[in-house]
Amino acid sequence: MAAPITMLILCTSFLSLSLLSTAFTSRDYADALEKSILFFEGQRSGPLPSNQRLKWRGNSGLSDGASYHVDLVGGYYDAGDNVKFGLPMAFTTTMLAWSVIEFGGSMHSQIGNAKTALRWATDYLLKAATATPDSLYVQVGDPNMDHKCWERPEDMDTPRNVYKVSAQNPGSDVAAETAAALAAASIVFKDSDPSYSAKLLQTAKNVFDFADKYRGSYSDSLNSVVCPFYCSYSGYQDELLWGASWMHRATQDSSYLSYIQSNGHTMGSDNDDFSFSWDDKRAGTKVLLSKDFLEKSTSEFQSYKSHSDNYICSLIPGSSGFQAQYTPGGLLYKASESNLQYVTTTTFLLLTYAKYLSTNGGVVTCGTSTVTAESLIAQAKKQVDYILGDNPAKMSYMVGFGERYPQHVHHRGSSVPSIKAHPDRINCNNGFQYLYANSPNPNVLAGAVIGGPDSKDNFADDRNNYQQSEPATYINAPFVGALAFFSGKA
Repeated sequence: MAAPITMLILCTSFLSLSLLSTAFTSRDYADALEKSILFFEGQRSGPLPSNQRLKWRGNSGLSDGASYHVDLVGGYYDAGDNVKFGLPMAFTTTMLAWSVIEFGGSMHSQIGNAKTALRWATDYLLKAATATPDSLYVQVGDPNMDHKCWERPEDMDTPRNVYKVSAQNPGSDVAAETAAALAAASIVFKDSDPSYSAKLLQTAKNVFDFADKYRGSYSDSLNSVVCPFYCSYSGYQDELLWGASWMHRATQDSSYLSYIQSNGHTMGSDNDDFSFSWDDKRAGTKVLLSKDFLEKSTSEFQSYKSHSDNYICSLIPGSSGFQAQYTPGGLLYKASESNLQYVTTTTFLLLTYAKYLSTNGGVVTCGTSTVTAESLIAQAKKQVDYILGDNPAKMSYMVGFGERYPQHVHHRGSSVPSIKAHPDRINCNNGFQYLYANSPNPNVLAGAVIGGPDSKDNFADDRNNYQQSEPATYINAPFVGALAFFSGKA
């Protein structure tokens, strides 16, 4: 029985070291939280409201959908381009909602801004889901044409093609993720706006039924329009189980419990998975469903708790099952392109699982040892602090936070002079001078978390190196929850 004691000592030491190694205060985390939400205003498509805080942005995409006789105005541009991609936007929405659900109580003055950011997304998803029967609009903009231009969204003159999935051309992955987003958001707005919440939930039910009835991957239906940009590499089974899990959480309808029980084995519930992203939902689903076992002892979900433990064990150095890769400076490293998206999702799951465990006196079982909720929090804190500047480069990877942060962000609107400073049109090709310019971006995309450093903690502040310097909504969305958690700690 020495192993559990050793593990506990290791974890306690880890926690002590983590707490001593950084000078960030709850006020710092609150500042980062505010900026992480503000970032979404820089990604807005559509007519901007009078209380828009990032003043360098202007109206854009005002006729999206019009040539197809549907209203698809609004929503978010996914990253540094001007396309509205449905799968990452829906995942962003789900994670923003989950951030508010779990950690909204620690957001204090930012809860209103968080809900506004969420509603900007859900208003668009509602349009996309209800415009045409038995269809879901999943994209506005031709990415192949868009990427041949470097122009701010306000000047956009590339084709605004509209793409949808339907009974004939299914997209269970993007549809089930959209259902998850709407269901999760319905929980957020249940008390503050019951009628809106009810609309979200009813639409979620319809979209989930559509996803389940007409099965297939949107990658197969839309091909080069979504691939290689946001190909559904993991298939659609993981999204169907994820969507059902959120329907279960939002409705408490026993039919979704039955669905999860009947379909879980064929949809990945028996598999360990060590990544969580806009593409692969399996680890997130395990953590989400483990809550019912931990809180209600719902026996059907015991295996999800076990698999959640396996996921957590893979992240904790020294534990049985450890297999994650970390940089010399301590950053979780999963991929050379946009690595911080995996860091923020992992951090969110660590904190959410820690919350579920601590609420119910649970621990993580790693072979013969146990890992406490406190050590999960310590591991998450290390990742958050690294992103905010506690790293070998002493560089904050959140734009506008700290003394040193990236100046050459791969983002069209941020890098091209704003319409306020340069009212005349800057066309498709003329914009490339700003992509290749050595000068810092003229417009600060405050709060943007970018792709981040490589496996050796090296970072090139180079606008043309999109793998490291491009921000994305799905990097920020889970980080909102993580920052809220730490901002609430005195």
